[in-house]
Amino acid sequence: MSKTPDMTAMFKDVMGSFPIDGSAMEGAFKTTATLNEKLSHVALNAVEQSADISSKWTKETVAKLEQLAKAKAEPADYTKAMTEFASAYAETAAEHMAAFAEVAKKVQMDTVELMMAAGKDMQEETAAAVKKATNEATTAAKKATVK
Repeated sequence: MSKTPDMTAMFKDVMGSFPIDGSAMEGAFKTTATLNEKLSHVALNAVEQSADISSKWTKETVAKLEQLAKAKAEPADYTKAMTEFASAYAETAAEHMAAFAEVAKKVQMDTVELMMAAGKDMQEETAAAVKKATNEATTAAKKATVK
């Protein structure tokens, strides 16, 4: 009678000949965690700066509204006050929008810089891992042919 080959033992032998290095996965995880930390820092700084800009803008608007809300002696003074408020608000809006644009520009530049650095690091790590795996596979193949 023919005996059925033990596939489990065969796969075990094959997998034993090509050991898997878990340190590569650990290194990739650490690299990703570090990148995420840096990206989070950039995002949180942007949030903080945006909140500061919004707060400043709100305070300036409220101060201008107080001037607008004051009682006037003549009806024409209300029109003048409203015109001055609208003009000042438009100017302030342009300034604050420019500040928001600067924050966005910095976030974009920082993010691109981080991604390029991470890409370079990952490329170097991948090249090292591939070289190591190739050497190990070559050694294992040589051992297998010698047996």
